[in-house]
Amino acid sequence: MGDMGRVPVGIIGASGYGGVQLVRILMDHPHLELAYLGGDSSAGQPFSALYPHLEHRVKQIIEPIDLDKIADRCQVVFLSLPNGLACKMVPTLLERGCKVLDLSADYRFSDLSVYTSWYGVERTDQATAEQAVYGLPELYRDRIAQAQLVGCPGCYPTASLLALAPLLKQGLIVPETAIIDAKSGTSGGGRQPKINMLLAEADGSFGAYGVGRHRHTPEIEQVCSDLAGHEILVQFTPHLIPMPRGILATVYATIRDPGLVRDDLLTIFNAFYRNSPWVKVLPSGVYPQTKWATGTNLCYLGLEVDPRTARVIGMSAIDNLLKGQAGQAIQCLNLMMGWDETLGLPQLAFYP
Repeated sequence: MGDMGRVPVGIIGASGYGGVQLVRILMDHPHLELAYLGGDSSAGQPFSALYPHLEHRVKQIIEPIDLDKIADRCQVVFLSLPNGLACKMVPTLLERGCKVLDLSADYRFSDLSVYTSWYGVERTDQATAEQAVYGLPELYRDRIAQAQLVGCPGCYPTASLLALAPLLKQGLIVPETAIIDAKSGTSGGGRQPKINMLLAEADGSFGAYGVGRHRHTPEIEQVCSDLAGHEILVQFTPHLIPMPRGILATVYATIRDPGLVRDDLLTIFNAFYRNSPWVKVLPSGVYPQTKWATGTNLCYLGLEVDPRTARVIGMSAIDNLLKGQAGQAIQCLNLMMGWDETLGLPQLAFYP
């Protein structure tokens, strides 16, 4: 344990948006202590050189990645790295007794052949991958509480699955009819400069990308298949919207019972999420907006039934960097440590 009984935590890949969100939350968490910041290209720089607005709170230098040093100093390690790097580090960290939370896609898949086919990285750590638990607390809370390794979900899957889960689990829809139409702010693309993220390119524009081939598709399908009890495919189309952060996912599916109405769904969703403090099911006729979730770990869900088409419409709004990334990782860690899952996480948005 660290100072005053706090748990020492390390972050590998601290310079990106995921890393800085983790740092921000750790600074205010009552039971966690930031003990290590690691990076590659940013090694040797003060963290405040990358994020000057944190200089008054964060004094650490970003250090070269040294797994032995990390394991000596940290009880918990967050990996906020590009896909294909965490899998080279996690087996060593687990052997040294660390709890590991991976924010990349490396440990989200139970079948590594699926990962390889979508991400193009050959893997030799099947035994390690089999230990990983998918880090969506609202669905796998008990498993996460017992885990040493958590593969934290992507932002699009988090928003999409929270809207779909009760529908699939309760058998309310025809699973194969599920369509996900999702929009994300530009921070979902990371901090590295990209032409399509430039203000002149993105501002005032709105478009789809990764149509029919986005890497989050198999991740969504894996969990949907688990919930439905058989293998299913979903249609997922992401869009880039010119705002810094936030995701709105709208899901459509054919309902099995044509007599089902909106109030029935609200009752079912409220019961399904009754023990999920970070999911807020909105009242009848109220639909979520991304601004409501900005800066929080909350997911807002809205529901509608269109009797004309016999479809349910579910709407889900989250902050892609918090409930969709760093905040959810801290939520998982709270469960792994036996703490209240709301501990140290922001619950109120800055509004407007």
